Amino acid sequence: MKLQGSFVALVTPYAKGEVDLKKVQELVRFHVENGTRGLCPIATTGEGPVLTHDEKAEIVRTVVETAKGKALVFPGTGTYNTAESIELTKMARELGADGALMVTPYYNKPTQEGLFRHYEACAKAVSIPIMLYNVPGRTGVSMAPETTARLSKIRNIVALKDASGNVEQVTMVRTLCDIQILSGEDSLTFAIITLGGVGVVSVAANVIPRQVADMVAHTLKGELDKGRAIHDRYFELFKTLFIETNPIPVKSALKKMGMYNGEMRLPMCEMSASNEEKLEKTLKACKVI
Repeated sequence: MKLQGSFVALVTPYAKGEVDLKKVQELVRFHVENGTRGLCPIATTGEGPVLTHDEKAEIVRTVVETAKGKALVFPGTGTYNTAESIELTKMARELGADGALMVTPYYNKPTQEGLFRHYEACAKAVSIPIMLYNVPGRTGVSMAPETTARLSKIRNIVALKDASGNVEQVTMVRTLCDIQILSGEDSLTFAIITLGGVGVVSVAANVIPRQVADMVAHTLKGELDKGRAIHDRYFELFKTLFIETNPIPVKSALKKMGMYNGEMRLPMCEMSASNEEKLEKTLKACKVI
């Protein structure tokens, strides 16, 4: 499966504390219309850790049915519990998802051998394509390039979302194996694609899906001046969307755009006044609002 393009780390909308499935449908249609290649619901940006199993199932079902094959669906099914991760990935498969985005187990801090065995068990239990997700800043553990290379030999492990913040690691992985690499950090997407990456799982695409899709497409085609121009134009936005813990800024941005009420579920809460002012200033400078 080729995963080239812009995937969005989809936010989870709420209305008075409950998941707003109607708004989920609206967001999916928004992305399909604006060139997003894939949708990654119920992951980090989608506040997966605070969703119930039933809520996750309803969100995935809604995304799959609304996308209608016009975008790939890779729900976030990784947890710190291998058995639970397998269960969630089976659920995603049964609901028609195209694959699964699986973060390294967080908090437990497994060894490299533990990471390998975790992903191996998940891949053997479910046949759908799996995208590994390395984000040490949130999980407390970093997957070594050598571990990624070992895992790439498993038939249905097809991609890596790299949010290590270390572009050297991207090159190291690429020299060890031919797994598809997608950026996990918007500010590094342009650089990662020039180093051999194939796309991005983007937070910024929640607010500027067409621009992120175009940046990826131009860069993949070797039109570096065009890709760089989009990167430069929105670089400050890429950074500002992380001035507080994701997804607080991106949900605040969607509220300012009039696309969503901005509601979050604890332990996420509204932005500080000073950071909200910075976000609004950046959105205006980038002509998003």
